[in-house]
Amino acid sequence: MSGWSVEDVPDQSGRVAVVTGGNSGIGYVTARELARRGARVVLACRSEARGVQAWDRLVGEVPGVEAEFARLDLGDLASVREFAATYPYDRLDLLINNAGVMALPYGTTADGFETQFGTNHLGHFALTGLLLPTLLATPAARVVTVSSTAHTLANIDIDDLNSERRYRRWIAYARSKTANLLFVHELARRLAAHGSDVIAAAAHPGYAATNLQATGPRMAGRRAAERFMEIGNRFFAQSADAGALPTLYAATAPGVLPDSFTGPALAGWRGSPAPSRRASWTRNDQASHRLWVASEQLTGVAYDALKV
Repeated sequence: MSGWSVEDVPDQSGRVAVVTGGNSGIGYVTARELARRGARVVLACRSEARGVQAWDRLVGEVPGVEAEFARLDLGDLASVREFAATYPYDRLDLLINNAGVMALPYGTTADGFETQFGTNHLGHFALTGLLLPTLLATPAARVVTVSSTAHTLANIDIDDLNSERRYRRWIAYARSKTANLLFVHELARRLAAHGSDVIAAAAHPGYAATNLQATGPRMAGRRAAERFMEIGNRFFAQSADAGALPTLYAATAPGVLPDSFTGPALAGWRGSPAPSRRASWTRNDQASHRLWVASEQLTGVAYDALKV
């Protein structure tokens, strides 16, 4: 893994990849590099305008690319179901659960879930479950879910998943990122129990310069905080290209282990992909099982093929 770079991404010809949030930041870079290696890429994005704009950019940067835009709003389970129902291919080699929101003012999704938990976790939980039959039918498929080192700020509260008792934007974000890792842990465990060769792994970008950091302050009208985030991106963050490397590694490198967590090597902030430290609670079998059961109930998406 030492010194692994974008040049080490292996050939992806004949493979199909879905990248949520593929219109910007590390999602776009991930989609672009997979396309450069020959994958057919589906940019799954909430905004049609931004999705089509990203597709135009991708076509210009990768001659001969096989790519398309498909609308997907992870904060609306009806949209998730429509995306899965209209997915046109009989294989899905890579599902990159990349899209997310961070430290937003309190709000709810179309289905009434707290926005960060609903979008970052429940939306991807439902999407993966609905696409599971196609993933299981594809040899050596992988599901890569993007978490964050911020997960170490808070464990989930299984009795208050939607932060109804008290809402603190950064704690809610941390809980949603812990939920991502618990999902990967339980998914990997269930896949192994059923003898599947699908690999479920997690990654994080470290501190990468994307539009994610400034969105929350902008929505809250906190101009000073927005400016602070912009300065941090400019002077301290690594590029989106560098931030995408852990995701690309988890998605394509040989020997990636189930339930692994890959991030930047240097203090988890920047550098080449390396195994990343994670909170012990993200590998708690009881917690991951309870979150799984709750997620099935909240979304109405049952993983029938992976019952335990």
